[in-house]
Amino acid sequence: MAGNVLLIVEDDERIGSTLLRALSSSGYDTVWARTGADALAAVVQRRPDLVLLDLGLPDLDGLEVCRRIHGADPLIEVIMVTARDEELDVVVGLDAGAVDYVTKPFRLAELTARIRAQLRRVEARPLPPVDGDLVIDGDARRVWLRGTEIELRAKEFDLLARLIAEAGSVVTRETLMSDVWDEQWFGSTKTLDFHMASLRRKIDDPDAPSRVTTLRGVGYRFET
Repeated sequence: MAGNVLLIVEDDERIGSTLLRALSSSGYDTVWARTGADALAAVVQRRPDLVLLDLGLPDLDGLEVCRRIHGADPLIEVIMVTARDEELDVVVGLDAGAVDYVTKPFRLAELTARIRAQLRRVEARPLPPVDGDLVIDGDARRVWLRGTEIELRAKEFDLLARLIAEAGSVVTRETLMSDVWDEQWFGSTKTLDFHMASLRRKIDDPDAPSRVTTLRGVGYRFET
């Protein structure tokens, strides 16, 4: 993963400088922004592969910065790094476009492992139309529902592609965490549930059964 461009958005000098040294020494092309405005400018100038985003910034709310980053380029992955640890904060952060959520204080080894997990690319698979009205293009990473393109976050697309690849069969939670996130995942698997709920809101009809069946404690099955 060395050589990827990482953007650190952190106004705390001690945390920011520590992350800059550690990630640069690991071979990443690392940029440090201390404000939300500087972060948005860096996104345009450098197009980072991943952003480590603190929520408590001096000028802009971190959630708004995340929304603007995601609006500018949905393929830029954002890991929120914050002292806010309530479950509602996690849900709001993920809905704003983040793919992961790390609370302070954090272990540097765990954070770098999560960075590697998010930078790991899921192998592209050629995928056929599904159910006639849901079409997925694995190479272009685009999805259409009844002829209208729908916008999925990076991990939502990866989850959908993984489930469709074995449509009609159960894919276990462990397999999804390993394939979509990383086999060295440290955190709670709640992030899988949050992303799955968001994916369902985008691909399901409100008055019809979900396209994805939950087998509680086991995994998920995409229904054909």
